[in-house]
Amino acid sequence: MKLIFLGPPGAGKGTIATRLAEDEGIPHISTGDIFRENIRNQTELGKKVKAILDSGDLVPDELTVELVKDRVAQPDAAGGFILDGFPRTVPQADALADFAPVDKVLNFVLDEEEIVRRLSGRRVHKPSGRTYHVLFAPPKVEGKDDETGEDLIIRDDDQPEAIKNRLAVYEKQTAPLIEYYNSRGLLTDIDSAPAPDEVYKAVRTELGLA
Repeated sequence: MKLIFLGPPGAGKGTIATRLAEDEGIPHISTGDIFRENIRNQTELGKKVKAILDSGDLVPDELTVELVKDRVAQPDAAGGFILDGFPRTVPQADALADFAPVDKVLNFVLDEEEIVRRLSGRRVHKPSGRTYHVLFAPPKVEGKDDETGEDLIIRDDDQPEAIKNRLAVYEKQTAPLIEYYNSRGLLTDIDSAPAPDEVYKAVRTELGLA
């Protein structure tokens, strides 16, 4: 079961991917996690990525492809994987088709108003990275971390205007990918508006795992 999860920030695809990966015993592969792991382990690829990111540039397609190709070749991905955050461009999708053709692409769909509501409600305890949500997972005391009592922050990219900018970038990047996989008969839309349990059930049904 080789899957790609597409969807805008806030659609909940990471939550669903993590749950499905645990239940099915396959890795949830996020390019952000791969970058961080290689940087932390100071691999040759990690050093290249760190130098690029430190200079403020985007990681080029060929390097991202190299990292993903290396990751899906690991033993834990032999029975399948869930890719989250890759591919982001049609050239990346072409490269993936050469070394690890996927079985299905799930596109998590959510309207902009709901995305802004979800993302702008996120609160973060900066030292630990613990996250809360004012609607869905509020802290015990408003604005305070449950464990330390320290203040929670709103990340700059969770401000409404920043969210709308992220969504515009996502749409521009991803629209060609949606068409790419749709034309190959691999794409299915998943409604992300219901509660996570309902979305997860819909995903399992679509994958024939219900």
